[in-house]
Amino acid sequence: MIYETHVRGLTMTHPGIPEELRGTYAGVAHPCVIAHLRRLGVTTIELLPVHAFTSEPHLVQVGLENYWGYNTLGFFAPHAAYASSRDPRQVVDEFKGMVKLLHAAGFEVILDVVYNHTCEQGASSGATLSWRGLAGHDYYRLDERGHDVDVTGCGNTLDMRHPTTVRMVLDSLRYWVSEMHVDGFRFDLAVALGRGQDDGFSPDHPFLVGLRTDPVLSRVKLIAEPWDLGSHGWRTGQFPAPFGDWNDRFRDTVRNFWLGDLAADHAGHPRHALADLGARIAGSPDLFGHRSPQAAINYVTAHDGFTMADLTAYNNKHNGANAEGNRDGTENNRSWNFGVEGWEFGDPPVQRLRRRAIRNLLATLLLSSGTPMLLGGDELARSQRGNNNAYCQNNEISWYNWDLDYTQDDLIDTTGFLIALRQAHPVLRRRRFFTPDVPSGDLSEVSLRWCNADGQFMDSAHWQSPETSTVQAIFDGSPVGDTTLLFVLHGSSHNGPVTVPAHDGITTWDLLWSSTAEHPSWVPDVNLAPGDTWKAPAASFTVFAGAR
Repeated sequence: MIYETHVRGLTMTHPGIPEELRGTYAGVAHPCVIAHLRRLGVTTIELLPVHAFTSEPHLVQVGLENYWGYNTLGFFAPHAAYASSRDPRQVVDEFKGMVKLLHAAGFEVILDVVYNHTCEQGASSGATLSWRGLAGHDYYRLDERGHDVDVTGCGNTLDMRHPTTVRMVLDSLRYWVSEMHVDGFRFDLAVALGRGQDDGFSPDHPFLVGLRTDPVLSRVKLIAEPWDLGSHGWRTGQFPAPFGDWNDRFRDTVRNFWLGDLAADHAGHPRHALADLGARIAGSPDLFGHRSPQAAINYVTAHDGFTMADLTAYNNKHNGANAEGNRDGTENNRSWNFGVEGWEFGDPPVQRLRRRAIRNLLATLLLSSGTPMLLGGDELARSQRGNNNAYCQNNEISWYNWDLDYTQDDLIDTTGFLIALRQAHPVLRRRRFFTPDVPSGDLSEVSLRWCNADGQFMDSAHWQSPETSTVQAIFDGSPVGDTTLLFVLHGSSHNGPVTVPAHDGITTWDLLWSSTAEHPSWVPDVNLAPGDTWKAPAASFTVFAGAR
């Protein structure tokens, strides 16, 4: 269970952290932060880039600065501005101390690392700060005219075809494991690291082979952002074990079902078919079937894009503060504002619908097969005021606001409840894919069954019909000594009848959780017999436990 966060964003305004430690490595390991992370139940902290970096000239010229850190200057040094001390040795010590305290509290530490490009930008317009001045023709990918080959969108691409560059990256990674004691890495634009002499991506690229055979690096967590901006750059599911891949198909499908399709249904327009949703909940076997569900790093939101709260409050990006004329950032948000643009607007019914939508997104993320990654702050309904590219906003747009109201406190408890539910049920954390659900034959070995709103087997017509808005998933826990769980995902904008299915040995379906409840303790006592029909609330995710 990964928690993606920024050193400053997490700590900058927390009232429990001494002011001199806010925005620092020491602040990340402060007891009040550890208490919050334990309350959630996450297991792994993924920090946005902490390698020494600098700001792009165009940002400095307009009075902004690089906030995310994807602009690396030094691959062997922690970013000094994130330390409470300015002494270089103490900066290193503070980083190590943060890792040691997080380990003592039971957390893994993963670093988001940028080895696809550097802060030197293009040769014609960028600065000469390190590799370009030492041996630019070795470290940077150049065409036959000596111009930068840019598959990163940042002006340059490190040349991972050259042994000198590969050696530097592997040495850097080993340093952070052996000396700084981190537990793994998430590789930004990782396809750029696996492009060979013909510019095509290969899972057997020397760098990738080096990672999985190195006696140090093969033992840590390795996660790929499986795309870059070059030709044929989308490679989700194609990185070799032991990599995990960010699962963008999960992100898009879940957003479609709970937001885009809900908006379409509300307006009387057709929905997407549900076949893709079933695959995502089952661990994306179409993408990772040759590996394991754990290789799918499922996420709905990440640092890049809308926060989960903003997905429910903005139809359009609002990036004016970035001084780029609102041209930056994706247009493909798959969001819905429930009829009113902005969190500061909307009457109480609209705000309640938005909060339910957040709970739907959280439940789908945290209970689906695969490895979930939660964007830090989503458990607080953190808003960036509609900015979906806040890379240059080192201010309240990006920092967490810890002045919580009761609805945010309820959401923290809901997030913790869902994570605990996942941890309590091995059937939700299987390392092997579920036995395929088939419409005929012996179903006794089927470990994941799909039913429609009538409680009947979900056939291909139901999966492919844009009129299907409800799906029921039975996770049979008996093969792993667990409870059998029933998920009911009702994506209609109206309440609708749902018949709970029969399943081998189940006599009663007991309600465990519903996204209609603002707090998990408010879930009513509901017990249904197989074949009973109940009215599923509009746009709701419901979890039942089977009793025998």
